[in-house]
Amino acid sequence: MQRRFGARDCNTGPTSYQPELARVPSDTIRAALVRRLRTSSGISDDDVKEIEQLPIAVRQYPAETPVVRDGERATDCCLIADGFCARSKTIPSGKRQILSIHIPGEIPDLMSLFLHVMDHDLSTLTPCTLGFIRHETLRKLHQRSPSVAELFWRDTLIDSAMFREWIVNVGQRPAPARLAHVMIELRERLRVIERLDGNSFEMPLTQEQIGEALGITAVHANRVIKQLRQEGIVELHRGRVTVLDERKFLELADFDGRYLHQSPTL
Repeated sequence: MQRRFGARDCNTGPTSYQPELARVPSDTIRAALVRRLRTSSGISDDDVKEIEQLPIAVRQYPAETPVVRDGERATDCCLIADGFCARSKTIPSGKRQILSIHIPGEIPDLMSLFLHVMDHDLSTLTPCTLGFIRHETLRKLHQRSPSVAELFWRDTLIDSAMFREWIVNVGQRPAPARLAHVMIELRERLRVIERLDGNSFEMPLTQEQIGEALGITAVHANRVIKQLRQEGIVELHRGRVTVLDERKFLELADFDGRYLHQSPTL
């Protein structure tokens, strides 16, 4: 069975969703990717021109909606123009582990270009504007422009570095430090695309979703959020983080951002 939510006609069924066409210009979608690549990979003007020629189908998705599911065969890669997405894995008992959070300008399923069957879920956390690029189009671009292929390869390697850090964070840090680390990582990635507002930024996860990201229960997540607020470190309210004490925040998270490789020289 081949089914891709958003990129092609969707199969009807109780869990499928027919996305809406978006009125967002495809140039806006491409700009989100180029802006991020300029910081992390030093994209050239010729590479920008190649990306600007990519045909992109733009779709709107509501919050908490599947984009592509574990076990499906994707025919397109998904570029986030606006909103937040998450990759996750659900075990037979129904428990879910959020594996990563994704922001505008990222292609969270780039691996589907070569790994033909998805081994995890990709879904929206918030209402999202997504652009879909056909695998066939990306393969031709890689053959035509090795430098663009290198950009995407570097992007995939950075994604892997983030996965490694996520494993260490969930496996070795206590829950308060775990949450602080996820928050700082998200803040630094949002900084690159100019999505910070002073000392605050978006983190649109429910307590249940925070628990799924940190490997703890929603009740435990609630206690950790209260602890960070009571200690005057950060406050999380209505999906927005406000940093109350930068020094304490950094110390708690034990954050070293080298793994984000946010410079072409790193």
